[in-house]
Amino acid sequence: MRAMQVARTGGPEALVPVDAPTPAAGPGEVLVRVAYAGVNFIDVYRRTGLYQVELPAIAGVEGAGIIEAVGAGVDEVQVGDRVAWVDAAGSYAQFAVLRAERAIPVPAGISLRAAAAVALQGLTAHFLATSTFPLAAGDDVLIHAGAGGVGLLLTQMADLHGARVITTTSTQEKAELSRQAGASNTLNYTAFDDLATELPRAVKALTGGRGVTVVYDGVGRATFDGSLASLRPRGMLVAFGAASGPIEPFDIQRLNAGGSLYLTRPSLWHYVASRDELLRRSRELFAWIKGGDVTVRIGAQFALDEAPAAHELLESRGSTGKIVLAVNPSVEPE
Repeated sequence: MRAMQVARTGGPEALVPVDAPTPAAGPGEVLVRVAYAGVNFIDVYRRTGLYQVELPAIAGVEGAGIIEAVGAGVDEVQVGDRVAWVDAAGSYAQFAVLRAERAIPVPAGISLRAAAAVALQGLTAHFLATSTFPLAAGDDVLIHAGAGGVGLLLTQMADLHGARVITTTSTQEKAELSRQAGASNTLNYTAFDDLATELPRAVKALTGGRGVTVVYDGVGRATFDGSLASLRPRGMLVAFGAASGPIEPFDIQRLNAGGSLYLTRPSLWHYVASRDELLRRSRELFAWIKGGDVTVRIGAQFALDEAPAAHELLESRGSTGKIVLAVNPSVEPE
């Protein structure tokens, strides 16, 4: 099978096409013909060595496709089922093996392309909005990278729960996409000379001087100081990513000085640890999409061998919505 492999850590050029043996489904596993694979920052972190994995390794953790074979003891799904997944190593390939208990059924009315685009980022936005900080009517929210994949989905979910959303974006085009998703206000972070002081000043001007109840920050190092300073007393900073680099060590006393602030670094894997929780979240996510409450924006699509270009676009932070790789798109003709 064709696959994109990382043999050594490095830049996008470290992703190299290879002809690899087609894997087989072992006990409790399923073999899936991959239709589309999602491109995520976790793939970048593993490629660069920020998250360490044993190399060489086929890249990717997310995708959607059709089950080709099942291993012994599998009763959750069967051959021919349409499924998505968020944690199957080796998803940048024509075939992938995943544990049957991690296979997410894709309901009728949701394409495999959309499922691959929304599985990881959609479930991430879901747990952020409903569990890490359960949003409610009247909450003021700041979401960084408002036109990114998670940002657009999280904004829609926050709006669905009655929260008032402020986002940061880098261009007028992205600001418009963010407003279409439900943002009440957008701030162009490139207009700030000092994010640490000017961002919270702008946020507080939009919230009557109070600051926001919660900040969802997937950017990391570049926005951390401004995010903390944008919170009202007893507010929460949810640092769920590091697109600009990891957050540097800081004095925990800053949380006290800021007004008994909360800081958490959540991970999707802890919020879908059981199959019951994985299915509950995915069912609600797909229901929102089918009902029109949440829309999925695919900003760019690349062929499998073009994965390095997909990573370049993602890391440039010039993309909007989700980036996907079309691996076997003919599996499900449009």
